Amino acid sequence: MIQILANDGMEDSAAAKLSAMGFRVDTQSYDAETLLSKVSEYDVLVVRSATKVRKPVIDAAKETGRLKLIIRGGIGVDNIDVDYAKEKGIDVRNTPTASAASVAELAIGHMFSLARFIYAANVTMREGKWEKKKYQGTELAGKTLGVVGMGRIGKHTARIASALGMDVIYVNRSGHKPENEPFAHVSLDELLARADFISLHMPKTDEPILTAEAIAKMKPGVKIVNTARAALIDKQALLDGLERGIVSAAALDVFEEEPVSDEAIYTHPRISMTPHIGASTAEAQKRIGENIVQIIAEMFGKGEAV
Repeated sequence: MIQILANDGMEDSAAAKLSAMGFRVDTQSYDAETLLSKVSEYDVLVVRSATKVRKPVIDAAKETGRLKLIIRGGIGVDNIDVDYAKEKGIDVRNTPTASAASVAELAIGHMFSLARFIYAANVTMREGKWEKKKYQGTELAGKTLGVVGMGRIGKHTARIASALGMDVIYVNRSGHKPENEPFAHVSLDELLARADFISLHMPKTDEPILTAEAIAKMKPGVKIVNTARAALIDKQALLDGLERGIVSAAALDVFEEEPVSDEAIYTHPRISMTPHIGASTAEAQKRIGENIVQIIAEMFGKGEAV
């Protein structure tokens, strides 16, 4: 019987469907040390963002040669050493389309929160304060949104923003304008200079995209939203930008350490935070589960038959 370890959990209906197909699904969550001793017992390893599948895990899996497939339930695969896994004969897959709408909607939600001080007013109201005059915000309509990374999530974010009356400009990794893209493709410097809001939608990069130099080029009062990867922003540069007033506010769903441990970040009065919930909707989780079932079925067929 094919053994599947969903180390970061799996949507219930997906687990049930795999079990009905003859696969054995284990949703036990092993810590990093325990995973090293257990991973060689499985044919498939399914992870989200919490589990890191680095060389030691892959080497441990190859002790029996059993592990054939690693699936990242989500978009990015930077928590997996993909090239090394493939070198060892292990296929690596992900579910790139399943959570695009959910992440995009969270990014837009954060823009509303920053524009209207929802994140701050919710806290002060609970403290018994009535600071109506303090929270004069701004409308999204008529503002310029700079999208950094025009992939699936970036496109979805851009379309919602455009429907709200925002002027959308963007840059992408290749530096080229995709065909049939209705939004304005600009240089990064132009985006930094023009954008009232900047939303990040790129995979992890070797160096931050938003460095101190980049923040110095931004339009004063810009608001930054990051639902992609923490490494895209130089954390100290962001804090300095907030202190200097170049950045008026920031919204973060991703952090260098999760749970977030940096007090300078989680206590900052002009940083709105959510605990990495971009894909945490019922709809996205169902789609992710369906994609995982499809990937496993395509590779192994019926679990009992292999």
